[in-house]
Amino acid sequence: MCIGIPMQVVRLEPGHALCAGPGELRRVRTALVGPCQPGDWLLVFIDSAQEILSPERAREINDTLALMQAALAGEACAEPAFALPSSLSRDELLALSGRPALPTTGEPV
Repeated sequence: MCIGIPMQVVRLEPGHALCAGPGELRRVRTALVGPCQPGDWLLVFIDSAQEILSPERAREINDTLALMQAALAGEACAEPAFALPSSLSRDELLALSGRPALPTTGEPV
């Protein structure tokens, strides 16, 4: 399984960015995300940026990864400081995925 890690752009290079992540600096390909700037957050899979993230979304992902790491280590986990997708309504999930809310007809989506 591959997990995307939020990393922050430190410096740009042609076709790449030097990014800071949890305890490391990594040279990341930026071809899939296009232009980015120092300070931007990227969602990185292996050594390739897949998406430019808002700082808030980067924090949510980092917080989720910290919860997963704590659970795997057998540590007690605090309640997340953000809404998990499993707690969202149908309309909130549709909005999160970029789709408009559907009229309620009683039929499953």
